[in-house]
Amino acid sequence: MVSSNISFFSEFFLLGFSGHPLLETTLFIITMIFYLLTLLGNMAILILACLDPRLHTPMYFFLSHLSFMDLCYTTSTVPQLLFNLKGPEKTITYGGCVGQLYVASAMGSAECILLVVMAVDRYAAICQPLRYAVIMHPRFCFQLVAMTWLTGLTSSLVQTVLITQVPLCGQNVIDHVFCEVPVLLKLSCVDTTANQMELFLVSVFFFLVPLSLILISYGFIAQSLWKIRASEGCQKALGTCSSHLVVVFLFFGTAIAMYLKPTSTTSQYQDKFMALFYGVVTPTLNPFIYTLRNKDVKEALKKMMWKE
Repeated sequence: MVSSNISFFSEFFLLGFSGHPLLETTLFIITMIFYLLTLLGNMAILILACLDPRLHTPMYFFLSHLSFMDLCYTTSTVPQLLFNLKGPEKTITYGGCVGQLYVASAMGSAECILLVVMAVDRYAAICQPLRYAVIMHPRFCFQLVAMTWLTGLTSSLVQTVLITQVPLCGQNVIDHVFCEVPVLLKLSCVDTTANQMELFLVSVFFFLVPLSLILISYGFIAQSLWKIRASEGCQKALGTCSSHLVVVFLFFGTAIAMYLKPTSTTSQYQDKFMALFYGVVTPTLNPFIYTLRNKDVKEALKKMMWKE
């Protein structure tokens, strides 16, 4: 007798790109390269932020947490993805699927809030420079980061508990590359309208609301930069702000396309490639975007590399 509940499955089958061995081999190589670059880039940010006194500022404090979130996110999904791409075995254990779902959801939710915090930091630095040290006090920065982590972990816990209560009626084949809430809901044999609505509201809260707040803060920043556009400080501010905006649009653009798109507007393969982009490519690009556009980080990196 086949159980009707997700909690009774010992394993799931992640189809991924089954039936396309050449594509799987290509994606395995590309994903491996991106994962190694993710580890290298984000670990470098963490080490530099800890060792270089010039980077002991709120901006790099938040950036180091962003890097740690990206490391946690990719480590929860990419090793299993590489295992599935490498050969005919496409399985993931029940515990592995739930753990992957929880960690990835927690890190994604927390990163949404952290990007808002980073925008607030840039607003305070550019629009309130004389009061910046008072506004972004170390204790306040710590409280902001703690709130970010708590929000992400709590929201993910609720999402994970709810999805594990959805009856699947013997279906344990996931036509995707990761264990995510939308694809698991598709396996249900009962009405999931309430779950879909809850997922939609959560997605709005973590994607559209933060993105709106970020854009509002950058509207004020743009006004301030327009007034000081001829100064050297304006050029530096533009560098850090443009880097942050690139990360924002990469992250929110792909996430919104996946979680808030109308039903059946994209093919299953498009969803899989979209998941690979925000799950593998974006975490790799983040540290390099900040490093290549940031003079302080580049100087700290050179100092560490050439230090005897």
